[in-house]
Amino acid sequence: MDIQTRKLNFIQEILAVRNENLISKLESLLKKERLKEEVIGFTAEGKPIAKEAYIHDIDEARLQMKEGKYLSQEELEKQSENW
Repeated sequence: MDIQTRKLNFIQEILAVRNENLISKLESLLKKERLKEEVIGFTAEGKPIAKEAYIHDIDEARLQMKEGKYLSQEELEKQSENW
């Protein structure tokens, strides 16, 4: 089943719901998940970067810095001479 068919089926299921509490929960879940997908920038190659992925990358970079897994400016310049 393709995504469009699944969406239509899901819409039909939502239309049949009579429980307002369930509708509120579905709205909340959808909003939360859409925020994770929110595009906040683009890579150098032009690919979109989602907010959640960006935060993950920052957390990963902080961890690497904490563990000493980085190059100083001098080390990077020295390495780049061989490129």
